[in-house]
Amino acid sequence: MRKQKLVVKSDRSLTKNKIIGMLGKSGTAPEEDAARVMSALGVAHTDLQACRDNDTALALLIEHLEENQILVSQSVHNRMPQRLTGAVSFSGMTIRDAKVPYIFLAGGNHGDKQEPTGRTIFTLALMTVLIARKVFRTVTWNSQSISTEVKYEYDVAGAMLMPLTCMEEFDLSTLDGVKTGANECKVTPSAITVRAARLGLITAEAARDYLRELREEFDKAPKRRTGGNIHPWNAVRKYAGRELSRRMLRVMENGGISPKEFCRTICNNQINPNQLGELRQVIM
Repeated sequence: MRKQKLVVKSDRSLTKNKIIGMLGKSGTAPEEDAARVMSALGVAHTDLQACRDNDTALALLIEHLEENQILVSQSVHNRMPQRLTGAVSFSGMTIRDAKVPYIFLAGGNHGDKQEPTGRTIFTLALMTVLIARKVFRTVTWNSQSISTEVKYEYDVAGAMLMPLTCMEEFDLSTLDGVKTGANECKVTPSAITVRAARLGLITAEAARDYLRELREEFDKAPKRRTGGNIHPWNAVRKYAGRELSRRMLRVMENGGISPKEFCRTICNNQINPNQLGELRQVIM
């Protein structure tokens, strides 16, 4: 919120955000609302499919959100002012502002495990739909459950990443087919499973069996610890967000804020003024 206030105060080029509330309160059909949101962002489902991997797809989606003045912050272990402990449990948060609403992705990157990027992509899509519905809150969703506390928004996010036309083409009769669909849509196999069950393309019993197998596979897979060795300028790019950092760097260069103040307010003192060149390289 402090970063929001600072960029709104400092950057006169900002305009009223066009994504906030674009879906209204009632909604129509999930597929139609999904198409409206994707069109407003200027990105197509086929663009995400064409990405070489999930990390590239996530970066592309963030890029289009930031082009539409929606700031995105991602959790970075040991690089944030506060730590997310086991007592803090949520998937993402939308933070209100008329010009630059913020999305915070809590993720699973807290030193003990790495959240699959496909799940982060779905969380980001879900947070985007919440902003389009003018909903600002924390949300926790369970990838292992067919039910959800934000049913309509969940279905719109699903339609954004996993359109019905694509889902009907996938072979959902086997778990391998589900995994193939997940690779194509840049989401997790669990997301494909839940989406298929909510569309009625597979039975609830089949979905539970798939989800159980996927959970067993995930639990057996080695978990990698991340976040400790990330370069500080990359941590700033991820936690503060590229667009905020880029806008405030221009403000600093125009004399609106000192390098020391930039490092304090934007970078949380993770870097010093002598390292601003490295930050500039990764955000510009």
